Amino acid sequence: MSAKQEAEMRDGYRHFLTITTRWMDNDVYGHINNVQYYSYFDTVVNRYLIDQGVLDIHQGEVIGLVVETHCNYFSSAAFPEDIEAGIRVAHLGRSSVRYEVGLFTKEREEAIAQGHFVHVYVDRKSQKSVDLPDSLRAVLSKLA
Repeated sequence: MSAKQEAEMRDGYRHFLTITTRWMDNDVYGHINNVQYYSYFDTVVNRYLIDQGVLDIHQGEVIGLVVETHCNYFSSAAFPEDIEAGIRVAHLGRSSVRYEVGLFTKEREEAIAQGHFVHVYVDRKSQKSVDLPDSLRAVLSKLA
């Protein structure tokens, strides 16, 4: 059994995106359902890559596939709060990247949830792993 994970602080992340929660994000218990947190992870990472011009979701030859994901939850949030999603890169491999994500509410410096996911980059057509393109590696290095 591993030691209890502690919530990390906001200043441990390199880039942030504010994500507006939606009514449908809440569950019957009155807080954001756990499945939504993974959507926030995907949103902050992919939005960053699109905004940096290194991900073309429709026609790019290289795409990232999620092969691993994990989340620890520390406190709840609920609609209509905004979530501030922070990201950093913990590992840049030949064809893979481990992103770490912290989710925060505006009034908190410690994460309400944090986790990671790993993208393996593949050729869109063959689905075989490929080396990270230089442009992608350069953009991801800024988050390391």
